[in-house]
Order: sequence, then C-alpha cells, then structure tokens
Amino acid sequence: MKFRRHRTEASSLRLNLTPLIDTVFLLLIFFMMTTTFNRQSELQIQLPETETEQAPEQEVQPIRILINKKGDMAINSWETALVNDTLQTITMALEKAAGTEENPSLLISADAYAPHQSVMRALEAAQTLGYNRIGFEAEQPSQ
Repeated sequence: MKFRRHRTEASSLRLNLTPLIDTVFLLLIFFMMTTTFNRQSELQIQLPETETEQAPEQEVQPIRILINKKGDMAINSWETALVNDTLQTITMALEKAAGTEENPSLLISADAYAPHQSVMRALEAAQTLGYNRIGFEAEQPSQ
C-alpha cells in the first residue's frame, strides 16, 4: 500500500523572507559603516587679484586657412591662393602670414566637401610651426 503525502497549497507556496531581510539589513549596515563622506573632491580656488587696471588688449585677427571642395588652399583670402597644397608650401605661407607673432591663432575654414587630407595637411603645417591655438570655422545654416 502506498501512502501519498498530501500537501496543502498554503504550505507549499510559503517563502520565508526573514533571512533575505536580515541579509539586506546587514549589507546596509556594512555599507553605512564603511562609507566615508569627505569633501576632498571640491577644489578650493583662490583667484589672484589685481590693483591696477589692465589696458584693453588689441584684438588680433586670426590667420584663416581657407580650403575649398577641390582641396585648393588660401591664406586669409582667395586672392592669396597657394600654388599647391604641399606641406612645405603651406608652412611657408603660414610663416609669412604670421610675421613676427610667435603663436598666432589659426582658423581653418574648410568647405563641407573638402578632402580630409587637405585639412590634415593644414593641421600638420601648424603643428610643424608649433602653433597650438587652432580652431575650425563653421557657417550657420540659413533659415
């Protein structure tokens, strides 16, 4: 004779949550005790103060490197278009445009369809001369 044990539905579906709740509380206490709240990440900056007025700086126009969609280049205006786009030609043109200024600011104004190689060659010429103030000029779309 086989005896089957009849389980009631209530006893089979019970889940004891007490150990789970205890574990969560222990983790919470552990993290609360080990966490430190410091304000060391804030930077205390004391800016220098001056007593004299500064003369307004003269606004220096940046040197513009113009690049069209064919890859042709010019410095400041298309009237001074470069003969070719070799690194040596661009470097000499930038030196001439900078004159006595040691680190002039440069703006690269490239056509949307300008070859990537031309833009990179202009950046390489600026790097060769040690110029590090370089920006890219963009045109706002007309609305």
